[in-house]
Amino acid sequence: MKHKVKVTVIDKKLYPELQEQYCADPKAGMCPRYNVGDEFLFERDSGTDHFWACGVNTLVKTTADADTVAGGPKMPHCSEAWDAISRYIYAGLQGGSIMRGWMREENTMIACCSDGTRPVIFKIERIDYE
Repeated sequence: MKHKVKVTVIDKKLYPELQEQYCADPKAGMCPRYNVGDEFLFERDSGTDHFWACGVNTLVKTTADADTVAGGPKMPHCSEAWDAISRYIYAGLQGGSIMRGWMREENTMIACCSDGTRPVIFKIERIDYE
C-alpha cells in the first residue's frame, strides 16, 4: 500500500481587534499566502519527496497566481502553517493514523496555523492507493 496526503485550505479567519491591539501593522488583514480552496498534494516515492522540501511545488489547485501561494512553485509553506500541519503530513505519508479516536475518520485531521490574529484552517487527508 502506498500513501499520498492531500491538504486543503478550508477556512481563513481574521481577528482585526487583536491586530489593532498587538500587531506592528494593525491593518495586516487576512493571511496573504493561502486562499480558501487551495489544494496541495504531498508524495514521497519514485524520487519525489515533497515533505523534505517543506511542500514546495505541492500546490495543485488555487484561484490565485500560483507563484504567490505558499506551497506553489516559488515558495515553501509558511513556517507557522508548516509547524502545525507537517506532523500529520509525515504520519500520513508513512501510512499512519493521523488522528484515531479524535476525528470521525482516522485518515483525516483538521488543523490550523498558530497565527492568532489571522489563522488558516487546513483539512489533511491520507490517501491510500496501490
